[in-house]
Amino acid sequence: MKRILITGGAGFIGSHLSERLLNEGNEVICLDNFFTGSKNNIRHLIGNNHFELVRHDITKEYYAEVDQIYNLACPASPPHYQYNAIKTIKTSILGMINMLGLAKRCKATVLQASTSEVYGDPKIHPQTEDYWGNVNPIGIRSCYDEGKRCAETLAMDYYRQNKVDIRIIRIFNTYGPNMDPNDGRVVSNFIVQALQNQDITIYGDGTQTRSFCYVDDLVDGMIKMMNNKSGFIGPVNLGNPSERTILEFAKLIIKLTNSNSKIIHKPLPGDDPVRRKPDITLAKKELGWEPKVDIEKGLLKTIEYFEKKIRDEK
Repeated sequence: MKRILITGGAGFIGSHLSERLLNEGNEVICLDNFFTGSKNNIRHLIGNNHFELVRHDITKEYYAEVDQIYNLACPASPPHYQYNAIKTIKTSILGMINMLGLAKRCKATVLQASTSEVYGDPKIHPQTEDYWGNVNPIGIRSCYDEGKRCAETLAMDYYRQNKVDIRIIRIFNTYGPNMDPNDGRVVSNFIVQALQNQDITIYGDGTQTRSFCYVDDLVDGMIKMMNNKSGFIGPVNLGNPSERTILEFAKLIIKLTNSNSKIIHKPLPGDDPVRRKPDITLAKKELGWEPKVDIEKGLLKTIEYFEKKIRDEK
């Protein structure tokens, strides 16, 4: 049994990771300030003797004795991270410093959940880990993009200077149950609009591309990365390389929900990347990992989750 700290553990990805690690026989401390996380995501875990829920903001120091730290704390959708941009960048940088300091003291392994947004609006396609990115340092998305880039820098410097055992993953678009219906991301927006037969909103002409990974596949990759003993610390891309346009994706959602929704177009937000697709060659080589869940199968599970959520809120 390992004692594992998950920051952002009540969030979309964190809640799935919490449940998976508990099921594997570990002790889990779920740390969350509930800005975007929800108690509903982890309510069914609270009765487990090996699960501890702590309300805490990682911009403040936190002390515990742990073996592993998964640092997931940070709002990840544009409406949420732009709501308080200064708070977002503090979470990425001060939170990373605090978690690396904790890992140094405990001699724990810390996994930093970085993002494909470190590549910005990429000039190479698909994106490989050795690409340094094309990021606007002063744009409306910079609080998130640059915060995550700086967090990677901190992780590497603690590794080189203090011998802290680190892992860095770069998460590409992920979807599945426990997503917030109001988080402003493509999957949740489209499904909620389609289920309610509202117009589906596409920003721009819909030719921009994304690659969507089901959350169970991502969690598999995260655990493989944390527990690999080969000396590989990353960064490594975790995502699904199956690329499609936003317009194609909207039409697929309409089909799977049997919706009467119509597609409408609005102006593209600033600094929105045109193409996004991970090269996962490194993940396959170093971790033996690649996504397995078919997009339609994953979407049907996600649609079922949102259908229940909408019913329960009526």
